[in-house]
Amino acid sequence: MSDELIIEDSIFRIGKVISVDGRTIKVSVDKAKNSSHLMYKADLIKNVSVGSYIKIIKGFTIIIGKVEGEFTYEDKIVSSKEYISDKEKINRTLSVSLLGFFNKKEFERGIKEMPLIDNVCYLLDKKEFNEVHNFLRKSDKPLALGTLTLEKGQKIAVGIDSLFASHIGIFGNTGSGKSYTLAKIYFELFNIYKDNQAFKNNSKFFLLDFNGEYVSESDNVIIPKEYKNTYRLTTKNNDGQRYPISKETLYDHSFWAIVLEATEKTQTPFLRRAISNKFLADRIKNPETLKELIITEFLLGIAKNDKELGLKIIVEFLSELNYSIPNTNLLEIRDVLREKVQYHNTTYQFMYVTSEGTRYYEKEMETRISKELEKLIIPDVSLNDLDVLKLQIIFQYYDEIIKGFANIEHLAPLIKRLGKNFTDIRKVIEASDDVSLTRNFIIVSLKDVNIQMRKILPLLLCKQLYEEQKKANDEKSHLNIIIDEAHNILSRDSNRESEQWKDYRLETFEEIIKEGRKFGVFLTIASQRPSDISPTIISQLHNYFLHRLINNNDIIAVEKTISYLDKLSFEYLPILPTGTCILAGLSAQIPVIIDIGAIEKDFEPNNKTRSLIDIWKEN
Repeated sequence: MSDELIIEDSIFRIGKVISVDGRTIKVSVDKAKNSSHLMYKADLIKNVSVGSYIKIIKGFTIIIGKVEGEFTYEDKIVSSKEYISDKEKINRTLSVSLLGFFNKKEFERGIKEMPLIDNVCYLLDKKEFNEVHNFLRKSDKPLALGTLTLEKGQKIAVGIDSLFASHIGIFGNTGSGKSYTLAKIYFELFNIYKDNQAFKNNSKFFLLDFNGEYVSESDNVIIPKEYKNTYRLTTKNNDGQRYPISKETLYDHSFWAIVLEATEKTQTPFLRRAISNKFLADRIKNPETLKELIITEFLLGIAKNDKELGLKIIVEFLSELNYSIPNTNLLEIRDVLREKVQYHNTTYQFMYVTSEGTRYYEKEMETRISKELEKLIIPDVSLNDLDVLKLQIIFQYYDEIIKGFANIEHLAPLIKRLGKNFTDIRKVIEASDDVSLTRNFIIVSLKDVNIQMRKILPLLLCKQLYEEQKKANDEKSHLNIIIDEAHNILSRDSNRESEQWKDYRLETFEEIIKEGRKFGVFLTIASQRPSDISPTIISQLHNYFLHRLINNNDIIAVEKTISYLDKLSFEYLPILPTGTCILAGLSAQIPVIIDIGAIEKDFEPNNKTRSLIDIWKEN
């Protein structure tokens, strides 16, 4: 061995293995290595400490471990004169977790061989340190993220393939920098590929923004506005933007099952029957046949001589139609019929009573009711697809109830939701014959959408995108669904919805995260409350960016479901500074703490923490 190698060996050697317990080993540190730094070739080298990496030499195998703990004790001797300095009295023992090994070409995560007692341990040299932190496969391209927190100047990049062809989780408390990290990784991706035509043709990115952090006046958040479509949805008025959906999707009963929160066994089959009823659809589109349809259905209900049903036909049926057909006199006719069509409690029949008190039954009653209904005015205006669908559901409901084909208790809750949900959904979506997009990045802002639609719309749009991608089954096509503040839609606990609906919502997203990879569909979720999100979803993620988490439930949720993290990384979680996160997963060989790199100011998300002092400053 050359003199230089001997010197290098003595400088970098730190001690020997004294215990092996599964993946955890203990190393006794040489007493000469008790100082904080070492000198080598005029360079100051950081000595081994908690968080450092060491290599263990076992024959021709180089095993890599991470120091997770350090223990010291003093030698019990009679005389201290045997020691040159107090440092030599201290025995240091390191607790080391094994991470991987060096094969002939590169660092590889995982355990191939276990070390033996007395195997010698060394610090990593610069080349080895860089190799451990080289997360790129040869066939992959780098995506710059930032620098190592504990080793300033050490840049960290991950492979584009290994990151974006995976499910990504970004977690952290408010103000920890999670939205910035989300923006950073997509900013860097589009910075590389935004003008690549194959990228535009084969990839689609859909971002759901609950708080309006990714929309701005300039519309340049993440990428310039000319590269994306932004939809600012609102339920506050009818003047907002509307998200385009295809006619095929509009006439899919599962779409309306989501909008109306339909139960699977009774209400969803009813919606299928209503939406596929072409006979009704054709008659509703023409004002004359629509009027005939109303008269026929009304008379059919009265003829049943069921007091409760008859009153529903007079009041609810005509009222529902009035809200669905513009500019009619239905309410006036409803009020006249409510006064004149009465139920005889002795004969158990409906009758038509004139202002003079004359009563008419059966055929004569039907004739007089028909004359009142003939006064109905339906303007010759073309109803849009949404109006027609709503009327189909209303007519199908009353027709099945009147004929006894359906149970009113089963379907009445659906019809009650129809009015409110339908009014809201019209404000945020529109049917289009052409929904092809020239831009492959879509941002949908739900900031001005009410609570009910904030629950329904994400499920509606994500399921539509997933089903389209699944149906296409194109091996070249790629869809990444990005959900910021994901606890709004992936929460396990909700007092605003039934257990059945909650199960359906979670099962839908769990299917996407479990089966989506086969069809080129990947989820990126960001949340400040990982404990609220289904463990099934968190455990299926492949790459994690973990910012500061203070709540113990959130830390436990992460610890239970993420297998990539070591003990030391978990202990860092509550004390990470803003903008710093732990990167772990398939894209990183080992968990690392990184400072996320800066984004150009124009492309930053709108998530700045307010400064009250600046606001309260006097001019």
